[in-house]
Amino acid sequence: MRQGNKRVLTGFAQEAAIYLRLSAADGPAAESDSIQNQRSFLREWAQHHDITIAREFVDDGHTGTDFARPGFQELSQCLMDGSVRCVIVKDYCAIIGLNQKDLENQGILA
Repeated sequence: MRQGNKRVLTGFAQEAAIYLRLSAADGPAAESDSIQNQRSFLREWAQHHDITIAREFVDDGHTGTDFARPGFQELSQCLMDGSVRCVIVKDYCAIIGLNQKDLENQGILA
């Protein structure tokens, strides 16, 4: 919904988790610049929308072509047990994978 030139978000949680991921193919570092950039972007976005970041899940150096990632597995468990109800990602590929054929095979995309 829009009010003037400002978009009003409805149905959003007051508290959320963020999920950050970068492939190992993108280069080594203690924590990659891209992870830091994602974190900064998502925290700023959440603050702008009055959403508190309660949890952070990170998979730095893990491929997005499968779901065998420690941060993703922990996030999945928290979603299933209800301790996390809203997840914010910068790019949907960060959370669900990069390969469209793999996503189709897993029944995520048709």
